[in-house]
Amino acid sequence: MRSDNLKVGAARAPHRSLLKALGITDSEMKRPFIAVVNSVNDYVPGHTHLREIGECVKAGIRNAGGVPFEFSTIGVCDGLSMNHKGMKYSLASRELIADSIEVMLTAHPLDAAVFIPNCDKIVPGMLMAAARLNLPCIFVSGGPMSAGRFRGGRISLNDMFEAVGACAAGKLDEDTLYEMENSACPTCGSCSGMFTANSMNCLTEAIGLALPGNGTISAVSSARRRLAKEAGERVVQLLEENIRPSDILTEKAFENALRCDMALGCSTNTVLHLTAIAHEAGVDLDLDLIDKISHETPQLCKLNPASYVFIEDLDEVGGIQSVIRELDKGGLINRDCLTVSGTVYERFSKAPEADGEVIRKIDNPFSKDGGIAILRGNLCPQGAVVKKGAVAPSMMKHQGPARVFDCEEDASKAILGGKIVAGDVVVIRYEGPKGGPGMREMLAPTSSLAGMGLDDKVALITDGRFSGATRGAAIGHVSPEAAAGGLIGLVKEGDIISIDITARKLELLVDEAEIEKRRAEWKPPVMNVTGYMKRYARLVTSGATGAVFEK
Repeated sequence: MRSDNLKVGAARAPHRSLLKALGITDSEMKRPFIAVVNSVNDYVPGHTHLREIGECVKAGIRNAGGVPFEFSTIGVCDGLSMNHKGMKYSLASRELIADSIEVMLTAHPLDAAVFIPNCDKIVPGMLMAAARLNLPCIFVSGGPMSAGRFRGGRISLNDMFEAVGACAAGKLDEDTLYEMENSACPTCGSCSGMFTANSMNCLTEAIGLALPGNGTISAVSSARRRLAKEAGERVVQLLEENIRPSDILTEKAFENALRCDMALGCSTNTVLHLTAIAHEAGVDLDLDLIDKISHETPQLCKLNPASYVFIEDLDEVGGIQSVIRELDKGGLINRDCLTVSGTVYERFSKAPEADGEVIRKIDNPFSKDGGIAILRGNLCPQGAVVKKGAVAPSMMKHQGPARVFDCEEDASKAILGGKIVAGDVVVIRYEGPKGGPGMREMLAPTSSLAGMGLDDKVALITDGRFSGATRGAAIGHVSPEAAAGGLIGLVKEGDIISIDITARKLELLVDEAEIEKRRAEWKPPVMNVTGYMKRYARLVTSGATGAVFEK
């Protein structure tokens, strides 16, 4: 076992003495040492209960004859860091999480690991570390938050951001806003819609590194605690069977995850994260393949923010395994892929049939193609991403004048100030991986537009990215980004921009001679950044390649 480097032989007597200082007994020295990588903290509603989940995992490890060793990682709450400088650190934290786990599990060579994430960047950061280290491992998340109850209906965090816009437009008074804020987030857990956190937890199950139910079982249910115990028990068996991430994270497994992504209408951030995880796993995954799979895969679910159907509703009708089962009817699933608990087929064959409402039948989808589309054109020759499943039909094709802003704050101020009108195309640039730096999410401006009733009349494009809670014609990841000399940096106020999501096109309608004149006059911005973000900006690559670090 890998942990024998710590505990076997006379030369390891000093190491054993340190382990005994932790309370490890001689009999425990003979058992597998299992890492429990927990992202519990008091900042993040999705993580505040993970200490309890960790205890359940450790109980499961002990049940199976292993010895658990728990340590923590950092974790950023995207909701709390939204719309200020803190959001620059959210995506950037993904690489720190992966690197810190590599440090801990190399310095302390344990035999296997259970990863306990829940929110946005923590899930992919841990998945990247799992692929890099290739230890037998399993994931169990903290589970989704319950939907909020408000005046006879259900709401989520997304409604709070939209309510800010409605309040600014005079459509909502501050007393109602206060009533909503006391209702929107009623429990711990990852926010209740198909936002980035739940998207990634569902895809961790779909790709095969988590047990069935991981993506959808409620954070506050006893079933989540049982799942955590079962994950602890199962990781010891995975060690005995020598099943590793390299056996699971194959090209076919990534295809399964992408099929599920498209069927669910997941967050556009999954494009960044699956690309980055594939990079660590040595699997070739690019935007062309993602768009090909999107063209071939029907959207079977419309979950919040695209509707008022929530993750808890998906769980009630069979969850991710029922979605995979329905996709399989169209010959879209690689059945023989290995998972942490049997093959893909063995798992989904036990799931209920699609109910036809929350999970549409494959011959009656919400859309014949997937919930995410990759756009190309002179504005984004390397690609751009849109959550087409949450775009109003009237905005699938749109032309309008550019309203240009060099940062999110200026755009939000203009939107809330009533300076954006129907037909406009809001351009937010210098928010890319290098230019931000950090590729901030733009939930505040998109939600303000929705709250003001403009989400079906105004488009927004950015070299930054969007929260999974975003709805509307919001096109992100425009690559190359402005700071790298991309055309988005040359757009001027009033230029006409053409969007055709069905045809996968994003174009600046300015003649080439004028573009070349502007390019000759353009100068890269001077960035005043320090500390980690200075190093991040120097090392990070394009959003089109998952914003991973240069090798």
